[in-house]
Amino acid sequence: MVQIRKERTLHDGLTVPSIGFGTAHVKGQVGVTTIMSAIENGFRLIDSAFNYENEGAVGEAVRRSSVPREQLVIASKLPGRHHAYSNAVVTIQESLFRARLDYYDIYLIHWPNPKQGLFLEAWQALIDAKRWGLVRSIGVSNFLPEHLDKIINETGVTPSINQNELHPYFSQAEQRAYDDKLGIVTQAWSPFGRGRKDGVLTDTHIGEIAEEYGKTPAQIILRWQLQLGTLPIVKSSSAKRQLENLEVFDFSLRDETMSAINTLTKADGRIDQQNPNEYEEF
Repeated sequence: MVQIRKERTLHDGLTVPSIGFGTAHVKGQVGVTTIMSAIENGFRLIDSAFNYENEGAVGEAVRRSSVPREQLVIASKLPGRHHAYSNAVVTIQESLFRARLDYYDIYLIHWPNPKQGLFLEAWQALIDAKRWGLVRSIGVSNFLPEHLDKIINETGVTPSINQNELHPYFSQAEQRAYDDKLGIVTQAWSPFGRGRKDGVLTDTHIGEIAEEYGKTPAQIILRWQLQLGTLPIVKSSSAKRQLENLEVFDFSLRDETMSAINTLTKADGRIDQQNPNEYEEF
């Protein structure tokens, strides 16, 4: 069986869970309850963002949880409209105030917004935030090789994580290889293709594989992600599915199964055509 660790250590020394819990559109009291459920069911990495408008709910769930804060890895992301250095610094502080946390374990630049040309300033702000103790590990999201090269060449600091859209219809082989070359861990957002009705969770080929292995399609996809070396970020309000999403360490996919899933990828399988060189997130 292919052994997959339940934790990974980033190049800066921070150890993170191999599967994280996503919180997009999870907010308010319902959000607090959902996030608490995820924590109680075994999730230890909680992924948020300034633009999710739920950092307060994340912080409240952390405080109400029976799991000590130091055993949790809490992440958030900088929005595109605040890439200018001074704005970025204030936004990171506001992120902490919203969550009522002393620090974030991980903080990412949400999108590069290259047309604005300010992501280098944003990266410098994250570097300083880490130096000041506001953040333990810093990374990026949706950064292409040319974006990574720019911030690394200009600052000498390599992101610990690059979070990207990654699912069976968009396996991101080239991006993953580039991240690996730089020592960057690739995280996967929307590993289930945003759960679209005509998407990967209902794909006939994945359904057949799930039946063969006696697992759910979601578990097959998550195991595929892990064996690729990526760290998926999953979201579910169902306690049953939360538990199922973590039950992927007791089996492995054969090489031929991995290859079969890899063949499902498309030249540009982005769900909403959010090309990081064109898409502007504010």
